[in-house]
Amino acid sequence: MERVQEHAVTAEAKSLATRPDQTEPALELLVHGVGGATPEEMLGDPRTVRITGDDTAAVFRRATDVDAESRPAEQRGGPIREAYVWCNLTSGNGTRALWLLLLPFMVVNLAHWMRPTARDRKRTVRFYGLLVRLAGLTLTVLLVAAACEVALDLAAWQCAGTRACAERHTWLGFLSPALSHDSWWSRPGRRLALAALVPTALTVLLWYLSRRTWSEYESQQPMPRRPEPEDETGHSSLGRPGFWYGRRLVARLRAAHTAAGLLTVAAAVTVPTARFDRRPDASSTLASSSTPALFGTLLETALAGLAFVVVYVVCRRGRSENRLDQALDRRLVRRLPLGALLLLALALLYAGWSRPGWESSGRLSGDAAFGGIALVQGLLVIALAVVAHLLHRTHRDPRAAMHGLGGPAVAMLACALGGVMSGGVSQRVSDWLDGTGTSLAGPPVLLTWQASVIPPLLVLVLLLCAGLGHRTWRLRRSELAAVAHDYPGGRKDRARTARIASTRAMASLTDREPLLVAVTSTATLLLGAGALVGAFTTDRTPEQAGEETYAFVHGTAQTSQGLGSWLIGLGFILFVTWGRRAYKDASARRTIGILWDVGTFWPRAAHPFAPPCYAERAVPDLTWRIATWTRATGGRLVLSGHSQGSVLAAAAAWQLKPAERRRVALLTYGSPLERLYGRWFPAHFGPAALSRLHREVDCWRNLYRLTDPIGGPVRVSGCGPEVDHEPLKDPLEYGRTARHPLPAPILGHSDYQADPAFAEERERLLARLRPEVPPQGSSGRSSA
Repeated sequence: MERVQEHAVTAEAKSLATRPDQTEPALELLVHGVGGATPEEMLGDPRTVRITGDDTAAVFRRATDVDAESRPAEQRGGPIREAYVWCNLTSGNGTRALWLLLLPFMVVNLAHWMRPTARDRKRTVRFYGLLVRLAGLTLTVLLVAAACEVALDLAAWQCAGTRACAERHTWLGFLSPALSHDSWWSRPGRRLALAALVPTALTVLLWYLSRRTWSEYESQQPMPRRPEPEDETGHSSLGRPGFWYGRRLVARLRAAHTAAGLLTVAAAVTVPTARFDRRPDASSTLASSSTPALFGTLLETALAGLAFVVVYVVCRRGRSENRLDQALDRRLVRRLPLGALLLLALALLYAGWSRPGWESSGRLSGDAAFGGIALVQGLLVIALAVVAHLLHRTHRDPRAAMHGLGGPAVAMLACALGGVMSGGVSQRVSDWLDGTGTSLAGPPVLLTWQASVIPPLLVLVLLLCAGLGHRTWRLRRSELAAVAHDYPGGRKDRARTARIASTRAMASLTDREPLLVAVTSTATLLLGAGALVGAFTTDRTPEQAGEETYAFVHGTAQTSQGLGSWLIGLGFILFVTWGRRAYKDASARRTIGILWDVGTFWPRAAHPFAPPCYAERAVPDLTWRIATWTRATGGRLVLSGHSQGSVLAAAAAWQLKPAERRRVALLTYGSPLERLYGRWFPAHFGPAALSRLHREVDCWRNLYRLTDPIGGPVRVSGCGPEVDHEPLKDPLEYGRTARHPLPAPILGHSDYQADPAFAEERERLLARLRPEVPPQGSSGRSSA
């Protein structure tokens, strides 16, 4: 039925376009923002019809407008209205709750797109992307290493090897030498081999999630077109033909990260086994006692060699945006993970050989592994900051967040998130296994040091928030006079004035985000470096290291360690609870979807296990709809986007052919285009890119409120009519009036269409659109 309706609308539109005596149709294509909306809410009608699309994303019309193009005389009261609903791309079914595991990957992927604007520095730009991809690779290794720490070290090595712990957890009894009377599985190597199935399963799960979403999102091919000459002269990269088609890079990165995860598991099994075989007193049931040591050395060499290949694959190729790159590197994508899986199988067989005299004691070599990962991550972040500073110097943007250092700061936060999640899981599992707190050695010392720096970091953040709160209070006082000026006349209600002023002051906190991120990321880097130095110089926990110092120092270290462990445990519990609730509750899943609306707009360029980019489906959807409708009808089209929908609308306009772009008007409201995207992603939404978009579309108007914490002006001027409308009044009326007999609400970021200015600006845009359709090859444009 839907296909019949679509064909009917297209056929009628084509016939209409051939009749010059008919009034040309006008279309308003609505795109909702974060949190989603139903088509009934967007169109203001309970009877809606899906005219194209599927259950994931679709375009809807009111039932009475299905064949509106064939009845142009009835549309004089306003444009035909369509609603593009894309909220299921980020909320969807219960499996989306698993995306919470991918939060560090999503954050590091954002760092890739936060690079500063650069001119004539292509190699430096490529090096910036390479560093972010390497940081993403370390996060994969960190997550799998944490799973190895829990399964191999804490459970199989420490708990199963300790009688008291194994007695408390009877499910480990068959792995305990004391309880199983030295059964076949109780040998240390076989315990490690069996426990390795847990991190292997995690790696396979990450591969599965990435491949499934890759086939659903990255496989959506954009409308084919040739690159425009302006693509090479400063045009936003969002307009390049292959920008929203990252299929090849994601497949390569997925193969490399999967191989890295499997190699991490293989190394966790091989290294302790080979270390035992190289001991002078080691014995084996094999004919030659030197054979196991030789095989272990060869296996370690093979693991190192394949790890080098993984790093090479990650560094070798970036994104191909100037064309639709449909190659897939099938041999590499298949053989690299299979090679790592083969080495893992050999490692498990190697560890399973009988080794009389090998007993588990202490910890596995987790300190060196986690310390090496932390050191590499810190060096990568520092190098990224240097490169970002060099890029920012080539084209200084005063509005860029943190003077172009937003990317390195966010990459640091991604590494910190990964460390907190890894340390939290390890600490909680250790506490659960070791009920008395005395029978197990516990997780690596470095993880305890990292947990201990969380309390001072939180104290610093709380002090900063207190300072921002004081500034907001002072701003509120100044806004009281501004509110009185904006609503002259009549008797003033002090409580209502205070609410309006407070809302405006709170909305301004968005502009202070760079300060919060800068302080948090810098403190995280310094405290993390201190934790790394403390762990490797003392080889003891902070509490133990402080025993020989002053009482105050010892007490502070003890408090920080205990409080940090408690905070990590609380965070882990909240994380699991939130994920479980999101799996069962659609409303909670939609709340998480708001986070993904903002974080997964960008393609997966740095990490293949990040949540998928919904814009790789939404932008082609919008582009195809706009292009096919304007070609078929020759009509006027207003692309109307709210909040995140305005970002999708701008991205879709960039993807249109120049002739089609000139036949479209933009109406954005509550838009974060400049306030958030322009500051944090200056290379793609900076002043030059937005000014160029203003010149290339027929006309553009932007609505915003001072009470809106997300939307703001786009600050485009000097290239035609002003884009920004003066700030809309919020509330519409201060007190009770004939038109508003009840107190008008403070709307903030929502319900922009309730303001009369919305309908007025839409009509002006339609009136400014050229009345006649130019030929497809025409280079002329509207005087607006």
